[in-house]
Amino acid sequence: MRILVLGSGAREHAIVTALLREGAGRDGSAASATPPHHIVAAPGNAGLAHDVETVQLDATNGKVVTEYALENDIELVVIGPEAPLVAGVADELRAHSIPVFGPGKRAAALEGSKTFAKRIMDEARVPTGRAVRTGNLAEATVAIDEFGAPYVVKADGLAAGKGVLVTAERDAALEHATYWLQHGSVLVEEFLDGQEVSLFLISDGHTVLPLSPAQDFKRLLDGDAGPNTGGMGAYSPLPWLADRFGSEADFVAEVIETIALPTVRQLAKDGTPFIGLLYAGLILTEQGIRVIEFNARFGDPETQVVLPRLTSPLSDLLLAAATGSLSQHAAPTFSTDVAVTVVLASEGYPESPQTGRALTGLDEALAVPGVSIAHAATARLDDTLVATGGRVLSVVGAGADFTEARARAYEALGRIGLEGGQYRRDIAAEVAE
Repeated sequence: MRILVLGSGAREHAIVTALLREGAGRDGSAASATPPHHIVAAPGNAGLAHDVETVQLDATNGKVVTEYALENDIELVVIGPEAPLVAGVADELRAHSIPVFGPGKRAAALEGSKTFAKRIMDEARVPTGRAVRTGNLAEATVAIDEFGAPYVVKADGLAAGKGVLVTAERDAALEHATYWLQHGSVLVEEFLDGQEVSLFLISDGHTVLPLSPAQDFKRLLDGDAGPNTGGMGAYSPLPWLADRFGSEADFVAEVIETIALPTVRQLAKDGTPFIGLLYAGLILTEQGIRVIEFNARFGDPETQVVLPRLTSPLSDLLLAAATGSLSQHAAPTFSTDVAVTVVLASEGYPESPQTGRALTGLDEALAVPGVSIAHAATARLDDTLVATGGRVLSVVGAGADFTEARARAYEALGRIGLEGGQYRRDIAAEVAE
């Protein structure tokens, strides 16, 4: 199949890697002489360019993407990041009968507008925390004082994973609200306490099929200290779900019944069918499962630990969703192996990342058994691989258990050189213990 993957991050590299793996032998060890798909990434990064063809085009311009797809006989477009979705790229592609994995502009507002998401959840009776939308600092101050500490303040629109603040400091909450009010409205929400879970759900607008749960780490520093980031690591599966729900499968079934299907059905009822990846950010409170937020695409860095464990073909799932035939598709299957990813970030991330610095030792890192690397912000400058952004690489360790997977990931990280590079050293430490 001829597949176009839009995006330039580690999430897209993980998606492409999973698609290419479909050509491996039955044991997953030997690649086929013939690649399973012709894949093009746009605009891609250095890691993607090493694996597949890349083209430089504006992924947020629906007309440009559609013209490229038509001229190059693309059979499936996979939209990775949120910006092209909110820009309506999927709508333009569908208007030209090109199968696309990703919701249209109106359905993508589930991520692009926290206010829209709250309305859909209210109408679908999906369990979530109370929230107040505020348009100025006076309104935000009243809401912050009404809800009390810990304070939860969220930018209403897209914020690259940095629009959410949870803090015990009232002044910090007001400062966060003041900053994001410059860009639009702000939601002040009820604080929900409990373990967080990320669950990916494939949807064709009617049917929903789940992937395996994961947990990510948003804070920059060990012990969940420091500022919020786009994500510093993740692991999958979540063995502790069985302690509360009996099994992971029972947890997933409850999420589908009480959250995923009601949301998808409400969107369909509104005339905005959700076709693509519904990311449910969940929290397990004493009162039950609650939705923290929805995203309209694969999460990063969770994708880097979920897709390596997928043993059924990803392309079949994506195409079935894009063509409305998911009801005829079997549930995806996963390896019993576990996966841990640790993000290597540039010095100064997230406030002011230092870019342009050389990356070394990747071949040595990849020599560690069970290790793969998803490039996030890399480029080739002459013969040198350099970091071009804040989150640079996702180093993934797979193994029979979390102790082994963590050891592999951190051994690989120790072989990679990046001046000023930083990463957390406690990803999945609790579950390994």
